[in-house]
This record gives sequence, C-alpha cells and structure tokens, in this order.
Amino acid sequence: MRELLKSTLMAAAILALILTAPIMRGQSGGAAGSQSTPSPHEGPTAGQQFKNLQVLKDVPADQIFPAMQFITASLGVECGFCHVQGAFEKDDKDEKRTARKMMTMMFAIDKDDFDGRTEVTCYTCHRGSSDPVSTPIIPDTEPKPEAEETSAAKPALPNAGEVLDKYVQAIGGADALHKISTRLEKGTLVGFGPTGMPVEVYAKAPDARVTVVQTPRGQNVTAYNGQTGWMSGMGPSRPITGGELDNEKRNADFYFAADIKTEFQQIRVAREDKVGDHDAYVLMARSPGRTPVRFYFDKDSGLLLREMRLVETPLGRNPSEVDYADYRETDGLKIPYQWTIARPGGRFTIKITEVQQNVPIDESKFAAPAPSAVMGAKPGTP
Repeated sequence: MRELLKSTLMAAAILALILTAPIMRGQSGGAAGSQSTPSPHEGPTAGQQFKNLQVLKDVPADQIFPAMQFITASLGVECGFCHVQGAFEKDDKDEKRTARKMMTMMFAIDKDDFDGRTEVTCYTCHRGSSDPVSTPIIPDTEPKPEAEETSAAKPALPNAGEVLDKYVQAIGGADALHKISTRLEKGTLVGFGPTGMPVEVYAKAPDARVTVVQTPRGQNVTAYNGQTGWMSGMGPSRPITGGELDNEKRNADFYFAADIKTEFQQIRVAREDKVGDHDAYVLMARSPGRTPVRFYFDKDSGLLLREMRLVETPLGRNPSEVDYADYRETDGLKIPYQWTIARPGGRFTIKITEVQQNVPIDESKFAAPAPSAVMGAKPGTP
C-alpha cells in the first residue's frame, strides 16, 4: 500500500509539473506584485462539481486542482496531509478543518486590508512548512555587508525587438523555422526515482502538442489539439481549462519564436541577470488580465535559456520555471535537447535522444478523449 501511494503521488507530481511548465515548442513567468483579477469564466462552480466544499465552493471548478497545488507547494505537504486517501470528501482530519479556517482568515485579510487583491496567501506565513515560524531565526553566518553604490553608468539595454530578432536568427531564422511543420521527440524523464521514464512529444503546426510520459503506473498525458486541452493519468482524463489552458495553448504554438512579438501587448527588457554561468537579458511580457511572463535570453548566443510563468489560483499564484540547454542544429533549426522543469513541489529533467521533423503524425494522437468521469465523480476537496 505504501508503494502504491508513493507511485500515485509521483504520477500526480509529474502531471502537475508538466502541465504548468512549457515543454519545447521549437522555440512563461513570474513577477512580484498584485495579482490580476481572473477573467470571467463559464462553467460549473466547484460546489456543483465536487463533494463537501465549504470555502471554495463558489470558485470555478477548474480552479480546484491548481488551488490544491498551491497549498501543497506553500506548506511542503502532499494530498494526504489534509485528505483521507480514497475519500477526499471526508472531514476526518483536523488538518482539513484547520485549512478551511486559514483560507477564511486569508480571504478576510485580503478583502479588508488590500481591497480584495490577493496579497496575503498561504505562503506568506508558511514558506514551505506545515508549521509557520513566528520567532525570527538567528542566522548561522554573519550577514553580508551591503554592496556599495557606485556612480558608474550601467550599460544601456537593447530594446525587446532586438533581443527577439536575435533569438529567431540564433535558432536558424524565420525561414528555417517555418520549413518545419511536425516534430516527434523521444527521450527520458529523470528526477522521480532512481531510473528514468520514457517520454514522447508529438507536435504539429500550428498549435497541437501531446506529451506522453510512461510512468510505472501507466501513461501520463498532457495535450492541446488546437481546440481543447486535457490531462490524464491515474484514471480518466480531465479537461485543461482556465489559466492552465492559456499556458498550454502557448506551449503548443509551433512557431512561438516568431509569434512572441504578437503574443503579448507589452514586452520590455527589464534588466540583465544570470542563468548558471550565462549572462542574460530578462524580458518581461504582459497582456491585460493575464499573469506576466519572464524570458531569459543569452546575451552572447541569443538563445532562450529560461522561462518563468505563473498560474492564477483562488489562493495565490503557482510559479513554474524551465531551463533550456544542449541546443543542437536539426534540419537547419537549433532546438534544445534538454530542459529542466521546476516548481515549488519538485523538478525534473527531460533529455531528448531522438528528433524527427516533418514526419507524418497519426491524427489520432491529437484526438480529444470522451468526456471524463473524473470531475463528475466528485472526489471531494476542502
């Protein structure tokens, strides 16, 4: 039973990580500050879809899974900390009752003191621990002295258009990019357990992509076919909606390197930074009603090194980050053969060993499954 639970939690973590972080699209992302108001949403409420909700019953049903991910990341726990495994709707655990009280308190603080903006979250106090620390911690080392300010002028930053143009040229140019219309990648996912798991990514222009991970308990799938998105593993599939769907649409954009200029209403070079040993320009990309995205481009090569993005939830923002590496020229186009995806709940690396481009891909790979019974089963959440 213990091994079954461990395997189930591992599969859930993989699905959550893959869903919220971008997998290679031929070539988003966090910033501090107040959170934007979610766009109007059509569909059932969580109270209509799940059993025994008391605090989050009026939020859209598709926000429940991201909200649960936010709690696990903020407290450094797994589902079983609050829930009875196999009977999530039960109220047997004190931790679940406490969670309801804490969420009610958090919502009241944000409403009364921050005009309804999500400023205080679970993470504000917990910082990755189930027991928040109330007494200041004495550091083990001497504090570092503040850096002295210098009058030396900072180097001028390029404009966003220059950085993005250099990126397109670095991967081979717009013509080379648009000569590719399909991509099949095979590799290994490492980071969960001692051995790697096979991964396959099927992508087709203009905006279809399916990622399949072979776990010890079967396939985990994350997909968008140009019209709808879905996610499956450990049972029937569930639809990808809301902010998760916005991110997956962006992941599936086959020509995103060329489309990025039109994807966002505002893009600016914010500063210089480091990604490992590489100097990078950080671009901030924004659009009204959507969370901002950060892109890190290598100052020398122009290649994309990192993306950071956020997903809105009723409780706060879920961050994710992906680092690209091992760029290789394939059919005249440079693509990364390795990327590392990270969230507060963990990280893993995908290493590609085989790439085929402009090959036929069976349309059945992009066929959406029949309506899922997962949501209708009312598994229960707090």
